[in-house]
Amino acid sequence: MLKADLHIHTEYSMDCNTPLEEIVSRCLEIGINCIAICDHGTAEGALRMRDIAPFPVIVAEEILTPYGEIMGMFLKETIPSGLSVEQTISRIRAQGGLVCIPHPFDIFRHSALHNRIIEEIADQIDIIEIFNSRTLPPQNSAKALAFASKYGIAKSAGSDAHTLYEIGNAYVEIPEFNGRDDFLQALEKGKIYGHRTNPFIHFASAWTRLRKRRRG
Repeated sequence: MLKADLHIHTEYSMDCNTPLEEIVSRCLEIGINCIAICDHGTAEGALRMRDIAPFPVIVAEEILTPYGEIMGMFLKETIPSGLSVEQTISRIRAQGGLVCIPHPFDIFRHSALHNRIIEEIADQIDIIEIFNSRTLPPQNSAKALAFASKYGIAKSAGSDAHTLYEIGNAYVEIPEFNGRDDFLQALEKGKIYGHRTNPFIHFASAWTRLRKRRRG
């Protein structure tokens, strides 16, 4: 079985400084043996991680649309931010990728995809994140679970780690898989584990974002 943390950021994100090699070491230390790297606005870190990690790495990206973020999974290259929801989904599909909605229904995140849009594209969603360690109100996870059950959408979870020691705060225990379709079947058999991260960790991300902006 795999312990898959399906939402991790790296130094390639504008609000994270964690080097790829340190992520690998931390995963090996705590027993996480499958990860999805989903940096903001780029797949470059995920592509690099896939080359160096001794365990499965899903190349993903959080893509910002005018209505919030959509995660593409099993990507081959970066999809630019700023495209419409329809264009973003089309670009993900063109790469043979999966459409995932990260941190849905999170009322405290400006980057969360608008609730109305989630409902409108329900039949185009492959995966929805029903547990995110950085999402605060428990009712958000309950709403995501109900939505996934209503539409028969695969369920995922992740730490949304922007710092090293957040990794593994949430993960899905799934069978080994081979490719995107097998991954969806594995998620159907998955069990989700995890706990919420201390909300003060958001200040660390904000500080990192500010420092990176100042450095240009």
